Amino acid sequence: MSDNFATIDIRDTTALAGAQRLLQQFEEMEEGQSFHLLSGHDPKSLRGQLQVRAGDGFSWKSLEAGPAVWRVQVGKVAEGASNCCSGGACCG
Repeated sequence: MSDNFATIDIRDTTALAGAQRLLQQFEEMEEGQSFHLLSGHDPKSLRGQLQVRAGDGFSWKSLEAGPAVWRVQVGKVAEGASNCCSGGACCG
């Protein structure tokens, strides 16, 4: 993954707008790129939406887990190369 991270801050957006920003940023990335997602709540539902869209073509690394801010590093990886704990069936 790249060491130069864009930051997507969805703390002051609606749930729908936050999901749209996450998915749009992910779609615009190339394999090997990643970004930091900042959220004001546990983003596990966003992870589920990304799982539906990208299958196992993404990585999700929790960097900070609230209570005020959740920070996650989201990356785009080749299908089948996810570092998810269950081989792509992410377990949160």
